[in-house]
Amino acid sequence: MARQSPHRPDADEPDTEFDESSRTTDTATDSTADAAADPVEDDTDLDDNEGTEPANRALWEDVRIDPVEIALPSGSGFTLRAYRLSNTVTPTEIGEREVDPFDARARRVEDEETVVFLDEEFAEDFEDDDKPGRPRRTRDGDEVDDEELLADDELDDDEADEADDDEEAEEVAVFLTHRGKLLLFKSREALVSFVLSGAPHDMSGLDTWDDLVARLQPADIVPLDEDSYELDLVVENLRGGHDTWDPTLLISAGEIARDLSYALRLPSVLDMLSTGSSLDDLDEALRATANGGLGAFMGRRRLKKIGAQTASLGWRTIIGKISAAVDWRD
Repeated sequence: MARQSPHRPDADEPDTEFDESSRTTDTATDSTADAAADPVEDDTDLDDNEGTEPANRALWEDVRIDPVEIALPSGSGFTLRAYRLSNTVTPTEIGEREVDPFDARARRVEDEETVVFLDEEFAEDFEDDDKPGRPRRTRDGDEVDDEELLADDELDDDEADEADDDEEAEEVAVFLTHRGKLLLFKSREALVSFVLSGAPHDMSGLDTWDDLVARLQPADIVPLDEDSYELDLVVENLRGGHDTWDPTLLISAGEIARDLSYALRLPSVLDMLSTGSSLDDLDEALRATANGGLGAFMGRRRLKKIGAQTASLGWRTIIGKISAAVDWRD
């Protein structure tokens, strides 16, 4: 049975006397029609919508820092992340929590070169040239003293050190951390209040931090889609089996886990995600699947060889270690 319009009386309802004074004028009718055809914009709704979009994306581009949202089994929170060269950042303090991957680099000592002379006469000539005060000659035949040679040697050493530093430097992730803990905030306002408070953290040494402090507003804390990570869904997704695995979810989880394991100095997590590991194989196969084409076919074949239980247990361990290194802030 067709539904009757609420403005049309039923057949059984008694007729009512029509009042001419209640008739709407043509002018009123036209005005109502025009209003319906061209509704007035609601400023309140527009203001509300502005709160769901990056209100000042230019800010993040200027300071080269981004807001990030991370969902963990214990909840979801906001933090900040930046990418800088490793030789320009100071690693967070972790105490004796784990073996520090930065220490291995600091303890590395270059092998000292030892010159061995097989010709005794040549060795004697070399020793004579090293005697202080004896003038030496350049390729052009010009004599130079020891002080000039020493200054040149020091300059060459400095240039060599700078070249080595440039070669060793790599782009790494820096988060809003303090004493080995990731600071996660349950609200945008709490994150902004912390940034403006001047409380100690590991991002304060960034070259653009003061600019961020001067301009940041709660409305700016709107992470891009690619900067929102759902680590709380990873284990459950892996447990569902190969046919239910979500490449986008798992690939993004791998990216944030690698960044966090380096920033928080979690070498065990770095090892579990390192090249050649089972979880790295999973990541590569998922990427091949997502790219499509022949690579997708090969990627699906590789995924079939990865045990769902092994993958879920591995990720459960990773998420547990990351969760243990989080400092939740209201």
